[in-house]
Order: sequence, then C-alpha cells, then structure tokens
Amino acid sequence: MFFYDYHYLLFILPGLALSLWASWRTRSAFDKYSRVRTARGLTGAQAAQIMLQAAGIGDVRVVATAGKLTDHYNPLNKQLALSEGVFGSTSIAAVGVACHEAGHAVQHARSYKPLWLRSALVPTANIGSSVGYLVMFLGLLLMRGGQLLGQEMVMFGALLFSAVLLFQIVTLPVEFDASARAKRLAVEQGIVMPQERVGMDRVLNAAALTYVAAVVSTLLTLVYYLMRAGLLGSRRS
Repeated sequence: MFFYDYHYLLFILPGLALSLWASWRTRSAFDKYSRVRTARGLTGAQAAQIMLQAAGIGDVRVVATAGKLTDHYNPLNKQLALSEGVFGSTSIAAVGVACHEAGHAVQHARSYKPLWLRSALVPTANIGSSVGYLVMFLGLLLMRGGQLLGQEMVMFGALLFSAVLLFQIVTLPVEFDASARAKRLAVEQGIVMPQERVGMDRVLNAAALTYVAAVVSTLLTLVYYLMRAGLLGSRRS
C-alpha cells in the first residue's frame, strides 16, 4: 500500500534516512573520542559534579545507569544518570556528555522556561506518539470505505501526532542551550583544556543533529499522511 506510493519515497524514507545518519554520526563521534583521554583525567561523574558545584547546585545526585548513551537528567527526582561508558570514563566524549547532562541540571536550577515547557509536554507527547500514528494509519485504511470518515480520522490522528512535533521543537533550544553551557563551563572550570574543546564540540554537535533529524522526520510524516488523505495539497489518485 505505502511502498508503491511516490509520496512515501519523498517524505517517509528521507526522514528515516536522516535519522539513521544522525544516529550513526553521533555514535561514530562518541566512539572516536571515547579513545581520547582528557589531560586532567577526570571521569564523567567527576566532571558533572564539578559543573554542579560551580553552579551552586548541591541537591542533584550523579548516579550510574545501564546501557550506552542512556545519559539523562531527571528533574523530578533531581538525579543525573550517566551511562556505563560515561560515568567512570576519562575520555573527551564521556566528559562532554556528562557536562551536557549537568547543563540540564543547571537549566532546572535556573528555571529555564523551555525545560519546564518540555517537561509539561511529556504526557501529551507520549499519547501522540503511541496513538496518533496508529489513528492516522487506520484513517487511511478507512478511506477505502468512506472518504469523509477516513479523512476525519487522519485529521484527528494528525492533531494527536502534532503533540510529538511540538515536544521535539521545544526540545531543540533545551538541548542546544545545555550543550552551550557544557562547552563554556567545561573550559572555565578547567575540566577540559581549550584545545580539547574540538573533540567535545564534535560529540555534542553530532548529538544535537539527532534532535533536528527527529523534528524533520516527524514533520515529513505528518505531511505525508495529510497528503495521502487529501487534506494537504493535491489529493491522491
């Protein structure tokens, strides 16, 4: 049904390819600079702790978590979780990722509004992600039996799925700002040397591309389903 539609080739596959490329680039940069040790030899956990102390934050716990690149900051329990390859590693990649996550903790402490908005959008984004796509898909199937009913379902699904796009758009400034804080404070606090910023920048910039790719992919998916339902541009034949 979908793979013989040229709209699918124009919208869905490019978005998927972009996401895969961004993910590959992130892992490639991380793996490369995971083999380069920082001059000071601080671990990811130590780097994050220095960032937090420099910002006057004393109520955030730095803990280890399983998996690769599963690093995250949870504002609900004020826990900064670092993956196995980051927590105890002294590499430029590990320190860069740890400082980035510490940047989110600094955002939280400073009441950075986009971070608050992103947290508020999580419930609706989860619903849109799990239900919206399915409703759009079923809407296209129903269009075979009833054009109007199918279009209404696609539109409803698109509204739900738009919550995912909104969440991803709000995520962009949150992630960019966290990386900017990490890059600046890592040098100011002597966590990395100025010349080591090149590797740190490449790791964090590559990671930022995954968020951009997610926005593009979600937007193209919405456009595709709306076009297939005849709700945007020319109707399908």
